[in-house]
Amino acid sequence: MPAPGPLGPTAPAPQPPTPSIQAAVSASTEPVAPPARAADPGLRRILGGPTGLGTSSLSLARALKPPVPDPHVAVAPDPDPAADPVPPAASASAVSSSEGPVVPGLYHHPVPEPDPGRVEEVSRRIKRWAEDEVQLYPEEWEGQFDGFSVGRYMVACHPDAPGIDHLMLATRLMVAENALDDCYCEDHGGSPIGLGGRILLAHTTLDHLHTTPEYAPAWEESLGSDAPRRAYRSAMDYFVRAATPSQADRYRHDMARLHMGYLAEAAWAQTEYVPQVWEYLAMRQFNNFRPCPTITDTVGGYELPADLHALPKMQRAIALAGNAATIVNDLYSYTKELDSPGLHLNLPVVIAQREQLSERDAYVKAVEVHNQLMHAFEAAAAEVAAECPLPSVLRFLKGVATWVDGNHDWHRTNTYRYSLPDFW
Repeated sequence: MPAPGPLGPTAPAPQPPTPSIQAAVSASTEPVAPPARAADPGLRRILGGPTGLGTSSLSLARALKPPVPDPHVAVAPDPDPAADPVPPAASASAVSSSEGPVVPGLYHHPVPEPDPGRVEEVSRRIKRWAEDEVQLYPEEWEGQFDGFSVGRYMVACHPDAPGIDHLMLATRLMVAENALDDCYCEDHGGSPIGLGGRILLAHTTLDHLHTTPEYAPAWEESLGSDAPRRAYRSAMDYFVRAATPSQADRYRHDMARLHMGYLAEAAWAQTEYVPQVWEYLAMRQFNNFRPCPTITDTVGGYELPADLHALPKMQRAIALAGNAATIVNDLYSYTKELDSPGLHLNLPVVIAQREQLSERDAYVKAVEVHNQLMHAFEAAAAEVAAECPLPSVLRFLKGVATWVDGNHDWHRTNTYRYSLPDFW
């Protein structure tokens, strides 16, 4: 897969209060409204269940009991909208837990330090998997693999995982996605030339080829032909054994979205096209972190039913979460990408070129875009929670929000990879 006084006229304006996801979760312990009061016709159908003789016991609304708060999931404090404007430069050095400054003015929620025992064990297991099971990287890349700090990343993003095995489902997939991005698209031999063919063949490790006996052996042999395909195949094999068929198919769909985003960015690189800001944001809705938070139920050991996952309002909340999390990457990786060869597209760069702003003002405007996406995500998630307060829906929304927070914390603390621009 792919920081004296206010900062001037492009600084983010104060945002109106948005409903808190955590408040919606807490409110869900009140008696649940009957399905007829749900605003969305599709939601009424799902909650009502099938109709006809002998189906009365299958109504989700009748079977619903108030959810029990999960003591293992940390609850972030509600945001203070008044604190949203970009703060003075002194806040650039403030940290919310361990090392690494927060991007000034970035709307975010601090997270508790990830459990050190889990971090250590996930880090040990993922390195053993990378070295012994899939031969992911040559010896000279070992330092970069360690610097990725994926154990901390996944433990922070999935605090409700029942155990290490569940955390490893997410960790393997994350490492595999990163390996493909590096080796096919980015700085470890990646190129936009011919990327479509490489991506398609790699995608068959997730969504298998069904062909004739004559040609199947050649495809099967290809699955181990390079490090990204070996990693994809192994990580998906583990995931499929733990997930339901619906969850596995959801992940394949989200990975297809991701790969389509890779191809759009590659096409622009080949033609040296700098997209309009809205075009860039459209690409980033596909080339983004979405596959990661949408497996939060599998990693948590439960399932958000497919009908509920497919609700348009749920899809909007998920899309906004992925978009906000991905702009966080644009902001924290900004200086790293400026040092890479050629023009590397990210939101501040696109805003600077298309809207004729200085690098600093464009970066600050990108912070504002992120903050608007975060507020929109929280409002959308709270709306879904209010309309459909089923335990699986509430836990899933909370899991997605926790993933977004953990993703920010990893970017902030990973000073091996990232540093902020000297704009303050």
